[in-house]
Amino acid sequence: MNTTKRAGTALLSLALAGTLAACGSGGGQAQDDAAGGNVTIDYWLWDDNQQASYQACADAFHTANPNITVKITQTAWDQYWQNLTTQLAAGQAPDVWTDHVSYYPQFVASGQILDIQPYVSRDKVDLTRYQDGLPDLWVKDGKRFGLPKDWDTEALVYNSAMLADQGIKPDEMANLTWNPADGGTLQQVIAKLTVDEKGHNGLDPAFDKNHVKVYGFLPEWADGSQGQNGWGDLAVANGWTYLDKNPWGTHYKYDDPKLAETIDWFKRLIDKGYAPKFDKQSTLGRDAVMTAGKGAMTFAGSWTINTYLGTDAKQKFALAPVPVGPAGTRTTAINGLSDAIFAGTPHKEEAWKWVKFLGSAGCQDIVAGNAVVFPAIKTASDKAAAAHQAKGRDVHAYLDPTKTPGGTFLLPITDHGNEVSQIVQDAIQSVILGQAGAADALKKANDQVNALFT
Repeated sequence: MNTTKRAGTALLSLALAGTLAACGSGGGQAQDDAAGGNVTIDYWLWDDNQQASYQACADAFHTANPNITVKITQTAWDQYWQNLTTQLAAGQAPDVWTDHVSYYPQFVASGQILDIQPYVSRDKVDLTRYQDGLPDLWVKDGKRFGLPKDWDTEALVYNSAMLADQGIKPDEMANLTWNPADGGTLQQVIAKLTVDEKGHNGLDPAFDKNHVKVYGFLPEWADGSQGQNGWGDLAVANGWTYLDKNPWGTHYKYDDPKLAETIDWFKRLIDKGYAPKFDKQSTLGRDAVMTAGKGAMTFAGSWTINTYLGTDAKQKFALAPVPVGPAGTRTTAINGLSDAIFAGTPHKEEAWKWVKFLGSAGCQDIVAGNAVVFPAIKTASDKAAAAHQAKGRDVHAYLDPTKTPGGTFLLPITDHGNEVSQIVQDAIQSVILGQAGAADALKKANDQVNALFT
């Protein structure tokens, strides 16, 4: 999944035109192959960590279907969506592309994505084999626009050496609590992990918040309207819900005080010096700052397992579950990807064969064995967990929520995703910059968002 960085920054740029990528299904190569009895399916993905796994799937697929060759194109997240938008507008999109729940509603609205329900029914695809709830993500008005590919959840990732330096035991990390008033034990740990240039931590009266060497926590502010990488999990744990129903709700609740309280808490972390100021933080991503030893803890999706727990990691990191919220429960967003078929592809049957294979145990077991992401099929997901364990990685913080009632919640799936993301992200950033109060900014944003649905 993944990307699963994800929808925040790129949602804002999806409407922008980008440089044209390699020719898609409208190109001459696919048509020439078809004329000779062979077909080349262009398949796009964004995650370079997963490219090798899906190339192995493509090779296995070609062996079983010698007349179909899958050509894989991988581009980075932002460029991926810009190129895809341009290709779709030109009618030359790839035959199949990796899709995200934040994006596909607009593809549905514009008629650019193929309804695969007739194929699913015809071929009797077993939808019960997937992680609960994932098949429903890709359905609207009885039409289905993808088969589940993988899933991701969130956890806290922390620098083990920094934890030990401050005398914090790993067992404490497994039982963190959070509330928007004083931050609970999560804030206490963040304060201890924040160290100034003279070695004072955030609880020391001598701590100098203007000269911080290591920040205890790194927030993500390019997180769109979902807050998947931090504020969303905490706001939901505070009793907030995104909208009236999900998926396909039409009334958002960004004006709920429960969300404003959560954003205010993040702002206080910055004011105390425990997190970097938004306009002063590194232009590098959080992963890079953590790897450089300038940050001690952050929220991280399960697609980053190899970044933090891989053999090439430059620091020693470990995982902890998201904290328990005011209601006494812990919960994290669960997200999933699928593979979309371009409605204009001249090779619908061949594209469907490839998508069906991507959604099968035949491919997902290959992906599982490489221990990169958690595949959507339950048995394949278990195999991925075993592969991580064999590599000495403790990834229970990601797995346990999927096995706990109420342990996960869905990110919002609605129309107008681009506009909603832009409006809400701008509002939250204005709060973090000190330009507006959370309650006022979010109320204004919510009014703008809901006006889109009237």
